[in-house]
Amino acid sequence: MPTDRATEENFGKMLRLDQVSDEDNGIFRCIAKNDVGKATYDFYLTVEEPPRWKIKPESKTYTIGSSADLLCEAFGKPEPVITWEMNGIPIEQLTPSFRHKISQGKIELHNLQQHESAVFQCAASNKHGTILANANINVLNIHPIMMTADEVKYNTVAGNSVFMDCRVFGSPAPVISWTREDDIYSVESLRHNMFENGTLEIKNTSKEDSGTYICLATNSLGKEAITAVLNIRDSTKVVVLPVNQSALRSSLAELRCDVKYDITLQHAFTLIWEKDGEELDVTSTDHRNRFSVKDGVLYIRNVSLDDEGVYACIASTPLDMASARALLTVLDVPDPPEHLKLSDSQNQSIRLTWKQGSHHNSRITECIIEYEENRWEPGRWHEMERVPGIQSSVLLTLTPHVSYRFRVIAVNAIGKSKPSQPSARHLTPPAAPDRNPDNVRGEGHNPHEMTIKWQPLKPVEWNGPGLFYKVSWRLGGSNDSWEEVSVRQHSHTVKHAPTFQLYDIKVQAVNDLGPGPEPQVKHGFSGEDVPLEAPQKVSVDIINSTLIKVSWSKVPKESIRGHLRGYKITYWKVQHSHDGKRSHSDKYFLTFEGDRNHGMVPGLDPFSEYFLTIMILNGRGSGPESQPVTFSTPEGVPSPPDILELALISKDAVTLSWRPPVTPNGIVTHYHLQYQLINDTDEIGELVGIQLPNPDTLQWDISDLKSNSKYKFYLRACTVVGCSKPATEEGITTIQQVPVLLNITSSVSDTSANISWTPGMGKTDLEFYIAYMKTRKGMWKISDALNVAKNFHTIEGLEPGTEYTIRVMTKNWVDNTSIFEDVIETRGRAYGSASQGISTQGWFIGLMCATALLTIILLILCFVTRNKGGKYSVKEKEDMHPDLESPSLKDEIFGEYSIPKWNGLRKTQQYTESIKNRISINSDNDEKPLKGSLQSLNGDLKPAESADSLIDYGDADHGQFNEDGSFIGEYAGKKDRGSAEGNRSSLIMSQANA
Repeated sequence: MPTDRATEENFGKMLRLDQVSDEDNGIFRCIAKNDVGKATYDFYLTVEEPPRWKIKPESKTYTIGSSADLLCEAFGKPEPVITWEMNGIPIEQLTPSFRHKISQGKIELHNLQQHESAVFQCAASNKHGTILANANINVLNIHPIMMTADEVKYNTVAGNSVFMDCRVFGSPAPVISWTREDDIYSVESLRHNMFENGTLEIKNTSKEDSGTYICLATNSLGKEAITAVLNIRDSTKVVVLPVNQSALRSSLAELRCDVKYDITLQHAFTLIWEKDGEELDVTSTDHRNRFSVKDGVLYIRNVSLDDEGVYACIASTPLDMASARALLTVLDVPDPPEHLKLSDSQNQSIRLTWKQGSHHNSRITECIIEYEENRWEPGRWHEMERVPGIQSSVLLTLTPHVSYRFRVIAVNAIGKSKPSQPSARHLTPPAAPDRNPDNVRGEGHNPHEMTIKWQPLKPVEWNGPGLFYKVSWRLGGSNDSWEEVSVRQHSHTVKHAPTFQLYDIKVQAVNDLGPGPEPQVKHGFSGEDVPLEAPQKVSVDIINSTLIKVSWSKVPKESIRGHLRGYKITYWKVQHSHDGKRSHSDKYFLTFEGDRNHGMVPGLDPFSEYFLTIMILNGRGSGPESQPVTFSTPEGVPSPPDILELALISKDAVTLSWRPPVTPNGIVTHYHLQYQLINDTDEIGELVGIQLPNPDTLQWDISDLKSNSKYKFYLRACTVVGCSKPATEEGITTIQQVPVLLNITSSVSDTSANISWTPGMGKTDLEFYIAYMKTRKGMWKISDALNVAKNFHTIEGLEPGTEYTIRVMTKNWVDNTSIFEDVIETRGRAYGSASQGISTQGWFIGLMCATALLTIILLILCFVTRNKGGKYSVKEKEDMHPDLESPSLKDEIFGEYSIPKWNGLRKTQQYTESIKNRISINSDNDEKPLKGSLQSLNGDLKPAESADSLIDYGDADHGQFNEDGSFIGEYAGKKDRGSAEGNRSSLIMSQANA
């Protein structure tokens, strides 16, 4: 029962169905019942409907000779009846003249002709109604019409197939053929296929298929053609594939994807990266974006575990695409082990089990078990054991009297995991020590003492409370009873022991539960003392000029009094002064370790006299020195001659000069001189040698050389042993003879420069020239010919404070060659610029006049005041000379010339008298008027004039007064300083008056 469409009405006596359909066909039963019984009645429901279309005939246009099928289907209840009409006439009436096949729902038209164009009507009818559908059939006779545009361009990549369209309409149906523009024959091969609609397919294309193609359509009414342009592009290929790789977490991963594609498609080429099928954002500039691409390489910064996956680079053009994939595996340290459990507990053992965490793509190679105890070092973890990575359980051996917690660390090739969570705590019962201290030894730091030391047990090795050490000792090799002492520290010192005596020693650990195992006997020595004797029978064997062998006899053991460390040799060189006295140079030391009776001493100076001593070394120090032994080293090869130089160079000869070797290492017997031509070309001359038999020869002339040629000279100093390494020098002979000038110097004044020199060896009648010009701008000026023997030349007429370039030349024209070149600067720039720039300016003259006028006015005021009041006080002076820093007067001060302030003076009679007493005045009249202000500015106070002038009080040096205004120092000191300033003031005033 369709509950959504069925409703009961009239108290259930009527059933109503809405929107009935074929699904509602069937029997509907009505049931009525009460307590007595029930009754039923069946209703038979049949649902009918008018016709509706399944397929309607379609209107079409056909060409002459073509075929057509007209379909007409409908459904309804009862089943509709299909009838056809043509141009409004039932088909049954046209049967004699209608040559086409007819069925109830279909008309088949064959070989249509132009006169058979018509309107066909299909009718579907049942008792509930009729529906109609029309179809227009048009049969045309048309010249071929191209439905595809001309000159269409087709692009594809080599290896793909291409389809070029040639849709044509015409009646009768046109015949279609394809040719290449450069070929009259139709394209026919296994790779070419033409479809009925005119489309040409070319399979497995290559570059040779590029070109212009012609599609020709022909029927009885004419022809029509179009062209198609085919471009075959290079296919897109991934030439460098990304490779599967592993990357450490937090590292940088790089996936390379190099792509080759057709350059003409560059504007539309794209390269994207995907991870597990989702595109990556590699263009974001957000610093949090860890992905970027540069030159085809995908960079993944700070790799995380989530970055693991399959990465694909996809290269695309409008014509094709290529892709490549690679797996990125992220490696990391393992996750911490989990679920630690303790089981199988015994007095000194327990089993620990755990579950491994993720290994993060790197196999776990081992597990580290650590423990922590809470009595001695709570919170500090110690490594206890290591087991293979495949193991997840271990039986641990424990120490008594320790409260343990355990944790596990997993290790793989990348590193260690974080520690696991700690296990539950486990306490072992106490016991006696099961081991004794290690590294037991006896050492003597002082004579007659021995300190016994050992490596103490760790607290976790005590095995119980109350740990102490039982120390035992006796003379070595004796059967004496042991001396014992119990200590809790880690050492014990035995007093009053013989010097350097062997002892047997042992140390045993003991706690409240008993002693540890019996300790092993160790050996030690009491303290050492310095050796008593020096080695004897010291002898020296000369090996060569710089090496000797020293031999000696061994010292008796009882005299060594300690561990023999070695021997120390001291040697020094004897210096000979010119007056025949001998002195010693610095001492040198050489130590030979171990027990031996000889040693080699290298690095000695040849042809020298030495002293040598030897002493023995032990742990306490060194013993006495042996008696000095004297020896002399033989001659050796000298050092090269010193300062080889060309003293004179001429056209075909040179003069060499030199100094003797700094270190002759013997007696120089002669010099050996060689030279050869070494021009910059391939020309290398024969090496010519000259023996100079006189060792005092320090200069040599070489002649018959080529002019304007480069030579190299080699000079060796020789002793009876051999010759030194060569001192070398190079030089070029000249075309003309060049004067030799040594120690060329320059000195300047305001308007001149003096160039001086020392004539070199050779001709002194040669001439040369000196040129000069302003460095920044100017023309060269050349002197007259100068003679080498003159020693100096003065350049006159220079400008003050100006830079000049000086050249010494062999010819009287300027080029880039010179014997000497220097830059000098004449004096007087500062003075000249000051005079030029200030004293001649009008504003400066006006300023000086104003200053002079103001000074005269102040002097007049002072004079008037003195005539009125006689001896005036400091207060009156302050009133007469107001603060010149006030705005009213400050604006009248110009430049750097100002009148000093007077505010610091106090108005006390005592201070006034102090000033009067300190002023040196030869006049008895205190009220004598001031005179000669210009003279006072100059500092030239005459006896007849008053010393109470502005210059006396106007010194701006406030260092002459204390903070309270009291006078410090003598006035004469101020006068002296005023004199220096006065000269400048006088000059300024005279300029102002001018």
